Amino acid sequence: MNPFAPLFAVAVIAAASQAWAAPASAWTVDKGASKVAFASSFDGGAFSGSFRRWDAAIRFDPANLAGSSAVVTFDMASAVTGESGRDGALPQDDWFAAGRFPKATFKATTFKALGGNRYQAVGDLTIRGVTKPLTLPFTLVITGGVAKMNASVGLNRLAFGVGQNEWKTTEVVPATVTVNISLTARRAG
Repeated sequence: MNPFAPLFAVAVIAAASQAWAAPASAWTVDKGASKVAFASSFDGGAFSGSFRRWDAAIRFDPANLAGSSAVVTFDMASAVTGESGRDGALPQDDWFAAGRFPKATFKATTFKALGGNRYQAVGDLTIRGVTKPLTLPFTLVITGGVAKMNASVGLNRLAFGVGQNEWKTTEVVPATVTVNISLTARRAG
């Protein structure tokens, strides 16, 4: 037996593992065709809003989920709802505390295929300096070099400290805020 055969086998397995774990394709988000929105209610009246400024670094390939990743960063001072009083309050310390915590970040490091065009991104969401695990279910359709992704998830604002002082209760603003994401991206390169 060749004394180098076991070493060669290990090298082949290591090379195959590195090839599989290679980063997936990069995607560039078309921000004009994309939106990160949120919905809740205030004293029983529904409202919705969105983030005007955010960024996403996405690497995704359905055939290489192990090499896929996403980092999405939100400018917390850019939240708008169309109501001036609420828009002025959101960046303040009772809500987002944007002066101390200007960015919120979702870092997805694990992806799971759920069948069809359905997936899950598993990672960590950080808001106001508080990090919690988050599983984000989403649908994805890739046509040629264009990907369209839609997601909706409920977040407990109180778990992140969003809503201080009189806003810690759920009498006026419920604990759950729904985040809706609609992205259009083009394969980079």
